[in-house]
Amino acid sequence: MIERTIEPVLTRLAAQYPVVTITGPRQSGKTTLCRKVFPEKAYVSLESPDMRQFAHDDPRGFLAAYPDGAILDEIQRAPQLLSYIQTIVDERKQPGRYIVTGSQQFEVLNTINQSLAGRTALLKLLPFSIAELLPSNPPESIDGLLLTGFYPRIYDQRLNPTQALGDYLETYVERDIRQLVAIKDLTLFEKFVRLCAGRIGQLLNLQSLANDVGISHTTARGWLTLLEASYVVFVLHPWYRNVSKRLIKAPKLYFYDVGLASYLLGLESELHVSRDPLRGNLFENLVVIEALKYRFNRGMRNNLSFYRDSKGNEVDLLCEIGPDVFPVEIKAGATITRDYFRGLKKFAAVVPTLPWGGGLVYGGTEAQVRSDVRIYPVMDMHRMLEVVEGEDR
Repeated sequence: MIERTIEPVLTRLAAQYPVVTITGPRQSGKTTLCRKVFPEKAYVSLESPDMRQFAHDDPRGFLAAYPDGAILDEIQRAPQLLSYIQTIVDERKQPGRYIVTGSQQFEVLNTINQSLAGRTALLKLLPFSIAELLPSNPPESIDGLLLTGFYPRIYDQRLNPTQALGDYLETYVERDIRQLVAIKDLTLFEKFVRLCAGRIGQLLNLQSLANDVGISHTTARGWLTLLEASYVVFVLHPWYRNVSKRLIKAPKLYFYDVGLASYLLGLESELHVSRDPLRGNLFENLVVIEALKYRFNRGMRNNLSFYRDSKGNEVDLLCEIGPDVFPVEIKAGATITRDYFRGLKKFAAVVPTLPWGGGLVYGGTEAQVRSDVRIYPVMDMHRMLEVVEGEDR
C-alpha cells in the first residue's frame, strides 16, 4: 500500500479536534486512508442504501449505535447528521470522535460551516502525488504520467487508464451530477466537460465556452461550479497586488487529475500524448496540481495563483508564502533555453523582493540552482517546494 503524505497530519488533527472532515474527488483514497489511520473505529458508508435510510429516518438512533464515534463515509448523502453530531461533541469533548469524508466540497463545507464551525478540522485529499508514487511506483515517463493520471485504483489494480478513466467519468456523471442537479441533456454536459479539457491552461472565457457547447452563459457557469464542487476542474485565479501594470482578471482552467483531461481529449497512448498540440498544457496542468497537492497533503490551504498583465507578460504559477511570493515557470521541454526565464525576469522587475528568487519546473532530468532561479525536473518538484516552504531549511 502506498503511504500517503497526509497521514501524520490527519493523526495530529484527530488528537486536537472532535471531528475531522476530509473532502476530495471520488476514488482519491479517502476511505483507504481513514481505515488505515483509524483501524479501531467503526466504519459506515452512507452510500449503502440501508445505512443511509437509517440515518435519514432516525439520526439520533443511528449515531447512538456508535457511542465511541465512527468513520462516516460520503457524508453529503446524509448531511443532516452533522447537526446531531454538533450536539454530541458539545456534550462530550472527545478528540477524534468522528472522521467524516465527502466528495462534494461546496455542499459538504456549507453544511460544515453551519453545523460544525470551530469543531472540525478540514483536510483535502487529492489522488496520488508524484512524491507518493516514487518509492514503489516510479513513473517511467512524463507522457505516461500525463496519460495515466494519479487515481489510486489505477495503480492498485494495474488498470488500463483509458478504460478506467472512461468508467470513472460515466459513473461520476450518472451518480454525482444527477444528485446535485437535474441535467436534461447529458450529451451536452459531456460535450461541455470535453471542451473544458480542450481549454486547460488557458484563460477561461465562459461565454465562448457556452457558445461552443450551445448553452447559455448562465448554464455554463452553473455546470462549471458543479465540476469544481465535485473536484473535477480546478480554477486558478490571477494574482492581485498593487503594482503599476494592469493585470488580467480572468482565471485559468485545469483538471484535478491530468489523466482525466487526457482521456477527455481522446488520448489513448503515450504516443498520442507526445504528438498532441496540448501536451504543454497537460504538463502545466500536472505541475500546478502537484503544487496544490503539496499544500493539501500538509494540511495547508491553496496559496496558488498566476501572473499575467495586459501586455501578455506571464508567470505560470505563483506560490504565496506569508507576505512573500515565489514565481514558477513551467516548461514541458527537456532542454533549458534562455526563453524559459523571460517571464521570471519580467516579474522580478515588477516585484523586486523575491526571497527565494524564481523557480523553473521543466521536462528534463537535471536539477540546477542558478543565482536567481531554482531549476527542477518535474519528478523532483516537491524538493523545490520543500526548500521554499521551509521543510528543508
